[in-house]
Amino acid sequence: MTSDEDAIPTARMWTVYACGWIAYLILLGVALQFDALRHGRFSWLPVVKMVATSSPQALFLALLWPLSGWLERRRLASWAIFLVHLGCALAYALLSYALMWLVFGFRQPLDWYLWPVLYATMSYGVIAALFHMVRNNAARRRQAAAMQQAQALLLTAELNALRSKLNPHFLFNTLHSIIALTRKDPGAAEAALFQFSDMLRYVLDTEKSGQDRVTLDDELAFVRDYLELESLRLGPRLRVDWELDEAAAHHALPALSLQPLVENSIKHAFNPHSRPGRLLIRSRLDRQAGALVLTVGDDGPGAEPEVVRRSTGLGIRTVDRRLQLAYGARAALDIDTAPGAGFAVTMSIPLEPA
Repeated sequence: MTSDEDAIPTARMWTVYACGWIAYLILLGVALQFDALRHGRFSWLPVVKMVATSSPQALFLALLWPLSGWLERRRLASWAIFLVHLGCALAYALLSYALMWLVFGFRQPLDWYLWPVLYATMSYGVIAALFHMVRNNAARRRQAAAMQQAQALLLTAELNALRSKLNPHFLFNTLHSIIALTRKDPGAAEAALFQFSDMLRYVLDTEKSGQDRVTLDDELAFVRDYLELESLRLGPRLRVDWELDEAAAHHALPALSLQPLVENSIKHAFNPHSRPGRLLIRSRLDRQAGALVLTVGDDGPGAEPEVVRRSTGLGIRTVDRRLQLAYGARAALDIDTAPGAGFAVTMSIPLEPA
């Protein structure tokens, strides 16, 4: 919290302090003149005297504000702060009435002197407690703001770390595919390198801009480039079906969040097998749930759900973690698979126009 933000509750506190004293003086003046008002003989002189004698007390007790700040900066124990205030309260109470007692002498009963001292001590305690409460509340607000800022920085750092982990993973796998292609078809490998340069530009642009969000259109264009590169290697074995909702094109999602799901299907459904396969990429808007829903599925061999949960693979786990950090419980990533039943990943993201 900045000093300007600190000034707002402090100014409010002084306003309440001044209004409290004004209300106190008005009530005390009415009480002093109650009998006179009842008989129609109101006089301003006692009220003026009362205000003149009480105003210095209000100004003196205002010094408790810097005193409370000094005590907090010293980081004293609670009992030490209490003892300091107890001594100051007794000194304030005695000094407040010392002049009056010297003028009129000590000819009254003991309780005539005791009650004013207790009253002044109580007034001191109320003001001191009020000031410490205001300072404690301000300190809690600053601490809460600092914790929120630290948490935001931590989330940003973890997101950046996940992206940094994912990008080399993608680059390594793609280069490995191109190397494998050079042995079979050098011409196709050359075309793949040009295709790869466009993909690399997308990765570098998202890193350079520092923005984690891209439009679905941009992410789909990146996926198309990736699939064109893979089709050079897989040939007719790779068949891609697109079921895209045009209304979802300009909604935002984390960069490089769809491609790892496609790469996972390529790795497990097509690479180990020579038979043709079908890859489905679907997008739709679920306006009732306020979500962008993306599905990547294949008709490959599938897997046991328990095996998937124990897998140490990087792609899906990283995407899932990024969704949790970016959206919390508002996002979801579900896996639908079984042996011989293919593999489908559905990602649900809160609607955010880019």
